[in-house]
Amino acid sequence: MKKNSLSLIIMMFSFCIQAQMSPAITSWLQNTTQIGTYYVSGNSTPISNNILVNCQQVEYSATSVYVMATGIPAYPTGPFLDGNPSNATDQSAIYKFTLTPQQNSGTPTSTTGNNIGVFVNGVSLFDYRDGVSWNPGTSALCGGPGNPPCPGGPMSSRDWNRDAIPAEMAGFDCSKAHPAMGNYHHHQNPSAFKLDLNVVSTICNIYDADGLYAMDSTQHSPLIGFAYDGFPIYGAYGYMNADGTGGVVRIESGYELRSMTARTTHADGSTVSSGPAINTTFPLGYFREDYGWISHPNNDEYLDEHNGRFCVTPEYPNGTYAYFCTVDSDWNSTYPYVVGPTFYGIYTQGKVANITETTTVYTSSIGFSEAEFGDLNLSIFPNPASDLIAIQIQELVKDDLRVSLLDLSGRVVKKATINKGSTIAYFDVQTVYEGTYIVQIQNGSSHNSIRQKIVILRD
Repeated sequence: MKKNSLSLIIMMFSFCIQAQMSPAITSWLQNTTQIGTYYVSGNSTPISNNILVNCQQVEYSATSVYVMATGIPAYPTGPFLDGNPSNATDQSAIYKFTLTPQQNSGTPTSTTGNNIGVFVNGVSLFDYRDGVSWNPGTSALCGGPGNPPCPGGPMSSRDWNRDAIPAEMAGFDCSKAHPAMGNYHHHQNPSAFKLDLNVVSTICNIYDADGLYAMDSTQHSPLIGFAYDGFPIYGAYGYMNADGTGGVVRIESGYELRSMTARTTHADGSTVSSGPAINTTFPLGYFREDYGWISHPNNDEYLDEHNGRFCVTPEYPNGTYAYFCTVDSDWNSTYPYVVGPTFYGIYTQGKVANITETTTVYTSSIGFSEAEFGDLNLSIFPNPASDLIAIQIQELVKDDLRVSLLDLSGRVVKKATINKGSTIAYFDVQTVYEGTYIVQIQNGSSHNSIRQKIVILRD
């Protein structure tokens, strides 16, 4: 009996050690003090929403991790200029993820038109769709705001489903997101429009905001979330080869626009009800079924039909299945964007009402190690500057960073903070004398710092 009890204790201890080491527990950005902000149309100054940002608590058992989050990011939200009456509101959510995700060996589960995952800042992930479809009976759009209801069953049974990225571009904020009944969410790579190589939205020009991370083509993208099947989500860049070799490359979607002149079949050749004519109103790419998946054997840079692959990553040196946020060479989002149109793993509903098992609260130790902090990819621009200086971190910020503008005597002239879950800070230097200054960045209570010179020069 004693031997059995000892074996049980050893097994439970092993489970706890395994759980504590899992990135599914340690990767969440926790916060209990910082409050979020939002924009309203016509006001370029963000307003406090009095809601905590990021995740507030993480708990785990031997098999699952639970994440409590408001759904509010550290970067400002809004405005949503397509008539969306909603603002980002507190979701008071509890998300549950398995610590042992498994491949679904049966029929893959389709993603849905609402939450299909969560980013590490607690913000929701939606799939490609926006709830609008084509009704062949009326030859018009149906579903969603402003359209009549669609006949028949669920969206998965409709032949032509609208893609939210091209259709709702006008309603995304600078961070490429918007709310649905208050549930603020990304359908796509959560990096701000203004950080793309080709900027396809002007929303950031007035309502300047940020994203969860900034893309960097020179290093493996950070782990930025988890899908509801428990598998991790990465940004746009990874190792060329699945075994971790070959250097860092942009990981590409296996989906391509179909070569067709009329919407009469699906990519598998099946005949379906006719969709709208392909024209400037409904161009190719306006509907999910305009795409078909193309196999790329022996080329690990291309993803499978779920938008993922099995590969080595920094957090999973022994390999894991992982999804990637796909973008093109200009860093503009490409279908299917993050996860979908089906899950690779066994899907379970991620949002739960309460925790019904014994758990341990995880005390976050996430942050930059001394080596990581020393290797931060930092951009300060413009240089020289005349009125505004931007300090940009080209990766996921896992710790609050203190930013100071120093004169050459070491006196602090300006202070700012880059909060975890955001990437940028600004100094207004219109009233600062011309000359050479130092931008200093420190993390936490560390006395280590990164310093770069900046010149302030009037025109």
